[in-house]
Order: sequence, then C-alpha cells, then structure tokens
Amino acid sequence: MSKKLEGNGRWESSRMMLPEHREQYLERREPPKASGPVPVPSKEELELIRDYVLLPMMLTIVDKNCKEIELSFYSMKQLFMKASRVLMGHIHNDLTAVRKALKERNIRVFLEESDSEHGAIHYKFVCRGYEDRFSMIRDAARAEISVRIAKYISTMFK
Repeated sequence: MSKKLEGNGRWESSRMMLPEHREQYLERREPPKASGPVPVPSKEELELIRDYVLLPMMLTIVDKNCKEIELSFYSMKQLFMKASRVLMGHIHNDLTAVRKALKERNIRVFLEESDSEHGAIHYKFVCRGYEDRFSMIRDAARAEISVRIAKYISTMFK
C-alpha cells in the first residue's frame, strides 16, 4: 500500500468480517478449552515408553552380535548363535507385550530426532492427549541395555 493510504483511516474502516468468520477467528485465537485436566502419564506408563525405546535397540545389538559370531571361527559358535536366537525371542516377546500395553492405554511414541552432537535420542509421546518429550543420552541407554541383557541371560540359565 502506498504511504498516502496508510494511517488515514479510509482503508482501515472498510474492513468487514462476517459473524461466522469472527467466531472462527476467536476459536483459533483462544486456546482450546479442555473439559478437565489432561492426565499426566503414570510411572508405569513412562516405564513402558522407556521399554518401547530400549527393546528395539537391544534386538539390534543382539542380532548384530549373532551375525558376527556366525561369521567367526569359534569352536562353539553354534551354541552362541542358538543362545542369541533364544535371547532375541525373549526380547521380541517382551517388545510385543509392551506394544500391546501401549496400544491399550492409547499411548503413541514417535522418534523425534537424534542429537549426534550431544549423544542424545529424543522421542515424542502422546498419552491420552498429554504430549511430551522423552530423551535419553546414548551412554545411559548403553548402560541400561547391558544391564537388561545380563538379566535376560541370567533368566535363560535358571
């Protein structure tokens, strides 16, 4: 618009808004009114989200180790490979149970970004309308995974 038309009130007064448009404008401008407080996820649900993040990583690690053993010349590689497959079966069963529990509780988890600079993995989760981020540092994930794999192995030999 040219400077002659600015500030003279001529063009500002000619704006017109229909009632339906005004309602839509006000709805978009105001935050949605919730019927009640959004329920925050419980500790158990946060643990399910953590399991959902860690178990696929564990499967990948065990599978990679199994393939490395398969290509090696160890004399007991058949034993190690079978043990790895049994271990992967247990992890897969737990992952299936976690996925089912998340679906029943209406919780969705999405990979948001991987921060290679700080070594962190970020996930977004939606739990019954509550949205938040779940972040885990790679070193903490590695430590947790090694502890969990040790637990799986100890249960296999009981």
